[in-house]
Amino acid sequence: MKRHFYVSNDLDDLEQLEKDLESRDISRPQIHVLSNNDAELEKHHLHQVESLLRKDVVHTTKIGALVGLVVAILILGGNYLLGLAEGYLWIPVIFLAIIMLGFCTWEGGLIGIEQPHHEYKRFQKLLEHGKHLLIVDVSPEQEDVLSQTMKEHPHVKAVGLGEDVPNWVVGMQKQWYKFTHWAP
Repeated sequence: MKRHFYVSNDLDDLEQLEKDLESRDISRPQIHVLSNNDAELEKHHLHQVESLLRKDVVHTTKIGALVGLVVAILILGGNYLLGLAEGYLWIPVIFLAIIMLGFCTWEGGLIGIEQPHHEYKRFQKLLEHGKHLLIVDVSPEQEDVLSQTMKEHPHVKAVGLGEDVPNWVVGMQKQWYKFTHWAP
């Protein structure tokens, strides 16, 4: 799925746009709004970006895990090459490698909590000036529907494309949305 970014300063227009997209088979989990004014998004019943996904936790945790893996390999490989660990002495070395992998992964996540999502950094100035970012994930078959709908809303401006979103992620979001509206 291709990710499209649009910017607007009118939440009423974004609310109508979201309804128009939903009426044309672009489901609610495919549409998100990012804003610094969460209370207004709530009043307009707009689908917000989840708080965890506003931060770069997932991205930096992956980077931390990769760094931890490299550190663990260096610990194990260094001990093997230097012959420092013989027989049962490998157990502490293996534990150290596992601990370093976990620590680096954890530290990566902590770093990500402090940073805005890497895809949204380029829009920080717009958000600080009171604008609202509309994020729409569409399949190739839905591209025409999106472009036609966007023509009906001239005050919402396209500001770029993002990383492609795997279909399974949007599928999971749709299933979660169905479940939350079905469950008591």
